[in-house]
Amino acid sequence: MDFAAALEQHLATINARDVEGFLATVHDDVTVIAPNGRVLAGREEVGAFHRDWFGDPDWSWKLEPLRRTEAGDTAVATYAVTYDDLDAGGRPYTMTYVLTLVFARLGGAWLLLHDQNTPR
Repeated sequence: MDFAAALEQHLATINARDVEGFLATVHDDVTVIAPNGRVLAGREEVGAFHRDWFGDPDWSWKLEPLRRTEAGDTAVATYAVTYDDLDAGGRPYTMTYVLTLVFARLGGAWLLLHDQNTPR
């Protein structure tokens, strides 16, 4: 599978809130940095976070592609994100941030290695 298709598959699993499909696109040593600076490391911790997040029916996001590049067995995709959700009190809020996804090609498969969410 080429990187463009792997990236679309990865994002589709998020939009579908498909935890098992998502984890199939993730490297064992994945790191996620949330917009608040929280660092998640490894498939187990990242999987637990995404199970909780995917279980929340209130959020939605819009992605605007900013850049995509490949260099050998590494690829990076960057998006501007508008994220809508409800806070703990049920009040709607919007957050904007830059999402950078770093993938590594292993044995022909592209797997997410690093996910960085930077507030704007």
